[in-house]
Amino acid sequence: MNRFSSLFLVSLLSGAVTLTTYKLLFEFNGYFSKNPKEVVTKASDFYGKRVGFSAENVDFTESAEKTIHTVVHVKNVSRRTISNPILEFFYGYGGSQQQEQIGAGSGVIISEDGYIVTNNHVVKEATEIEITLNNKKSYKAKLIGTDSKMDIALLKINAEEKLPYTAFANSDSVKVGEWVLAVGNPYNLTSTVTAGIVSAKARNLDTKGIQSFIQTDAAVNPGNSGGALVNTRGELIGINTMISSPTGSYAGYSFAVPSNIARKIIEDIMEYGNVQRGILGVEGGELNSKSSKELGISQTEGFYVNKVTKNSGAEKAGLQKGDVIIKLDNQSVATFADLSGYINTKRPNDKVEVTIIRGGKNTMISVILSKNENFNTEFKGMELENIDATDKKRFRLNYGVKIKAITNENLKVYERELLGNIILNIDNVKAIDIETVSKLLNNKAENQSIRIEMINQNGEVLRIII
Repeated sequence: MNRFSSLFLVSLLSGAVTLTTYKLLFEFNGYFSKNPKEVVTKASDFYGKRVGFSAENVDFTESAEKTIHTVVHVKNVSRRTISNPILEFFYGYGGSQQQEQIGAGSGVIISEDGYIVTNNHVVKEATEIEITLNNKKSYKAKLIGTDSKMDIALLKINAEEKLPYTAFANSDSVKVGEWVLAVGNPYNLTSTVTAGIVSAKARNLDTKGIQSFIQTDAAVNPGNSGGALVNTRGELIGINTMISSPTGSYAGYSFAVPSNIARKIIEDIMEYGNVQRGILGVEGGELNSKSSKELGISQTEGFYVNKVTKNSGAEKAGLQKGDVIIKLDNQSVATFADLSGYINTKRPNDKVEVTIIRGGKNTMISVILSKNENFNTEFKGMELENIDATDKKRFRLNYGVKIKAITNENLKVYERELLGNIILNIDNVKAIDIETVSKLLNNKAENQSIRIEMINQNGEVLRIII
C-alpha cells in the first residue's frame, strides 16, 4: 500500500511539472507560443533578426509588367568600303566592295509619341536603325542626337498608336542595397528581366567620359546595352551601359548611366540640339588617408581644390586652392565621381550651393556654373580650349582640344606650326575635352615627358614629345 501511494505521488508530481512546462513554453506567450505579445529584448536575440528577403516583401511582377513593353530591340546597320591590297598592288585596283555590319542593343521608350533613349555605342556610325517593339512590330528610327561622352543617344519612331513608356525617377534618391530590375534585349531575345540590388553609387571607372555610374549585380549581357534599370515601382533609374568582365559576358558587375544625367542630356538635345555642359571651374582630386596626410589636413573625404580656373564661376564666387568641397546643394561629395556626377546634371548659369571646409570651418558659397565652351586650361606653356562645331565638322571629329596660344618661350619658335592644332591623344589617352585633359594632366609630374598626337590645320597627323 505504501509502495502504491509513493508511485501515485510521483505520477502526480510528474504530471504537474509537465503541465506547468507546457503552459510556460507554448501558452501565455511562451517561447514557442504562436502569438507572442512581447518581443525578446536580450541583445543576443537580435542577431537572428530577419531582414525581409521573402517574396511577401518584394514583388517584381508589377515592375516587370510595366517595363517589358517599354524596352525595345535596337538594330543598327553600318556599311564600309573594303578593298583587297594584293589586287591593288598587282593590278592597280582593289576590288573594293561594300561590307554590311549589323549591331544590336536595347532601348527604352520614354514618351508615348515614340522617343527612345539608348547608348551612343549601340547606334554609332549606323546608316540605318530599326526598332522592334516587344509586340514584334518594327519601325525605322531617326537619330535625333547623341552624347558620346556620356554614351547616350536619342532616337524617334513614328508608330500608329500611343506607345507605353517608362517614367524617370530621381537617381539621386536611389539607395545602396535597393532592389532593381535590368530589362533589355540580350542575344536578340524579346524583353528579358533580371533582378539584383544596387551595389554602389557614383562609381568612377576612369572611362574618361562617364565618371558616375550606378553599379548593380543584376545580370546584364552585351545585348542589354541601352536597356532599362528600374526600381520596384517600374521607374527608370538608369540606362544600362557596360559590364565588367574578363570574358565579355556577365560576371557579377554591371553599370548604368544615372537617370538624372540621361534625362538632362535628352532634354538638352530636344531643346537646344546639343548638350549644354556646366563647369564648376576647379581642378584637384578626391581625398583619402594617404593624400590627406601628404596635404597636411585631417579631412579624408571630399574633393580637394588644387587649382581654380581663371574667369570661371568658382573663381568669381571666391573658391580658393586648399578648399575641400564636401557638398553640392544637398548632395554629399566624398569622391570625384560624386562631384562630376552632380555637375553633369546641371547647365551653364545654374546656381549651385557649394559647401566647403576652409580653415577648419564649414562655409557655403553660391557658384554660377560656367559654360563648357568657355573653359580653357594651360599645359606646359600651351593654352588649350575645347574645339567648336566648325572644327568638328571640318575635321570630322567629335572630340579634341585646340591649342589657343603659346606662352612657353622654348615653344615660341614652333608657334606657327602648333597654333590652332587639335590635340587628339595624350599618352595614348583620348583628349575628349578640357575637363578630361585637366584631370589627366593633374596626375602627371611637372618634369615628366608626355607624348602628344595632334592634327594640324592641313589635316596632317603630328606626334611630338614634350
